[in-house]
Amino acid sequence: MGGFIIEDRERPPVSAYIRTLNEERMIGEVVTAALAITREVVVVDSGSSDKTIEIARDAGARVIEHEWLGNGRQKRLAEDACQYDWLLDLDADEIVSPELASEIRALFETGEPPHKVYRTMLALVPPHGDPWLNFALQTRHKLYDRRAIRAPDHVAWDQFIIPAGMSVGRLRAPILHYAFTGAAQLMGKLNRNSSVRADALPPKTRGYLALRIVFGLPVYFLKKYILQQYVRGGLYGFSLALLSAHGRWLRDVKMYERQMRDRKK
Repeated sequence: MGGFIIEDRERPPVSAYIRTLNEERMIGEVVTAALAITREVVVVDSGSSDKTIEIARDAGARVIEHEWLGNGRQKRLAEDACQYDWLLDLDADEIVSPELASEIRALFETGEPPHKVYRTMLALVPPHGDPWLNFALQTRHKLYDRRAIRAPDHVAWDQFIIPAGMSVGRLRAPILHYAFTGAAQLMGKLNRNSSVRADALPPKTRGYLALRIVFGLPVYFLKKYILQQYVRGGLYGFSLALLSAHGRWLRDVKMYERQMRDRKK
């Protein structure tokens, strides 16, 4: 294994896992940052044709190659492959900040953390300019005990459903999210995601979809631009809010197309 790895006794008993497919752009940095706070990084690769696997191994990850099972199910596979019960869920474009590493380390200084799952913020790092540390933050649940909660057994959905009564801790420092390299790549991701979810999520009524197709786009835009504070990102924030809204609207259109296909069968 390559890369600089801190001794296990200096790191909490946590495994990080990452799902990959052609992620050579950042996988080395993601693995290196994760190994500053976890005892292992497990990469589950679903058929990369670039240097993802080689770079991940050189950085110190253990790589498992497995066909794609779907968003939630691939996470389940990764969970089962990890050595430790406490898990850190990372995407291949998410960097654990030094501040977050310090927070996680402090949680384990006296033993088991007080909560079974922790809320984490994703801070967008745009291709141009500084990270958006104080606005447009996304809430995720990234650090958790797999004995208490698991990723959903779902093809499209991979975000946790917190059981009733389970207390959720909060991590204040962010994960840095290098989500895209430009508008073209972002639109490609949004297009793929809308297709997966339109096909896998439960169908909506025709009237409901009609309302969303006619009126949804400006609503989705305003939610991003105003409520999620993309307005603070200037002209680029306006552009990203509009692109994101279009991606969400595409899901409605594709669900409508799915309905029409199903009626012909």
